[in-house]
Amino acid sequence: MGNKESLLAGAKRCLYEKGYARTTVRDLASAANVSMAAIGYHFGSREALLNAALIEANEEWGETLAKTLQVETPPDTSPAERFELIWQRVIESFGEHRRMWAVSFEACAQPDLDEQVRAQLANAVELARHGLANLFQGLDDGSAEARAAGTVHQALLSGVMLQWLIDPDHAPSGADLASGLRLIAKDVLT
Repeated sequence: MGNKESLLAGAKRCLYEKGYARTTVRDLASAANVSMAAIGYHFGSREALLNAALIEANEEWGETLAKTLQVETPPDTSPAERFELIWQRVIESFGEHRRMWAVSFEACAQPDLDEQVRAQLANAVELARHGLANLFQGLDDGSAEARAAGTVHQALLSGVMLQWLIDPDHAPSGADLASGLRLIAKDVLT
């Protein structure tokens, strides 16, 4: 593994162990077993390295989640049951990646988030919208309908994740989400 790869791996460990704001240049260099100057040479700054590590960690979670959700549902499963089942699997995945999500929220809350990182995160959110629309509704085109469905699922994902980080014992389940959406849809559609 070269210095750049070692720095990324070390930065991910630091993010999980110390968080975004508390990770220092010295921490990063020590975790990667390289000099502090290597950070500047390969990434330009501490923030650029942490942002690259955060984006890589989010991509890894996305790949893991996609594999988790590839489990087939029984053919006689209703759309509501399928919704609950998929959301339950998503929620169960939060525990395995709790630190990554905490760091993601912490990093996004930085007042001076780098524009390049903001653009990369915005692109990741857009890709997630498409993936979620495909997963839940089977919509894999670029239509306004697919984007609308994906946007709602992305909002649910972010909101449920934040609730889970704050209070996992009382965060909503897949069944809670389905029940709540039924109530909302009833009011909105009448």
